[in-house]
Amino acid sequence: MKSLIWHKDSTIELISKEIPTVLHPRDAIVKVTLSTICTSDLHIINGFVPKAIPETTLGHEFVGEIVEIGKDVKDLKVGDRVAANCETFCGECFFCKKGFINNCENGGWELGCSIDGCQAEYVRVPYADCGLAKLPDNLSYENALFVGDILSSGYWGAELCEITPDDTIVVIGAGPVGLCSMLSAKTFNAKKIIAIDIDDNRLELVRKEKLADITLNPAKTDIEAAIKDLTSGRGSDGVIEAAGGENTFELAWKIARANAIVAVVAMYEQNQILPLPQMYGKNLIFKTGGVDAVNCKKLLELISAGTINTDFLITHKLPLSKIKEAYKIFEKKTDNCLKIGITPD
Repeated sequence: MKSLIWHKDSTIELISKEIPTVLHPRDAIVKVTLSTICTSDLHIINGFVPKAIPETTLGHEFVGEIVEIGKDVKDLKVGDRVAANCETFCGECFFCKKGFINNCENGGWELGCSIDGCQAEYVRVPYADCGLAKLPDNLSYENALFVGDILSSGYWGAELCEITPDDTIVVIGAGPVGLCSMLSAKTFNAKKIIAIDIDDNRLELVRKEKLADITLNPAKTDIEAAIKDLTSGRGSDGVIEAAGGENTFELAWKIARANAIVAVVAMYEQNQILPLPQMYGKNLIFKTGGVDAVNCKKLLELISAGTINTDFLITHKLPLSKIKEAYKIFEKKTDNCLKIGITPD
């Protein structure tokens, strides 16, 4: 089968690998019907993910059809259409029982990182009964593509903010995760959502899709002053930092009101500074880390009910044979690229 791997020299290559087989009774083999590229794939290639292993097949965001299952997989069968969680987790260890599946003692973020991922024709999914969710009959593969990663990340960010109906929530970054954060904040009935980005095209998309009530561009607006004006001088009740830019972490805590929650769902390539003396008295709560994508089934139900729709995120489609070209388009954001659907050849 075709498989995209990365090398230690930060290059990628489409090679031929053996079709994976069941190695553990809780494994499933999934035929990939649609996958995509994530910014974290770029972080892996560029050496910013220490646990990532060179020569591993990239990719962790996909949907597909089960073609084989291990003998201990109980709730899934061959032929099921499924969405995959970006994390593999056993469901039984200390952290899994607390809902912290990113820290599973037997799994964690592994697909496309330390075991072969989904930018291939087939993928082996460990702990398939936990990591795969069956698609409702009324959903297409496109409808469900982002459930296990960026939509889960956006929902997680909104959940971390403990949103109440009176809250004003600021989302920094109108990339795929930021857009999903806005979608998710709406499901928590935030009173007002403010989107911040330096790309006017992405802010126009926010307005078109009605994902936020207000859009602000730092290149054109004094963001701190604008947020104060919009919140009676207090600052935002919650901030979701989904940009991971050079100064976006600093902006996040500066625009948060006293006693607010700052949810950091972005990945950074450089260490961030926590200037505690400057923050003293704001009594901020910071929540951050790898997404605990425990709500995949709930998110599928929300999509099935029409509450959430992420179809607009797929701006490009290319076959697996052209995935190296797709990486260039995604990294450079060519033609306002958001997400690329990678289809079978």
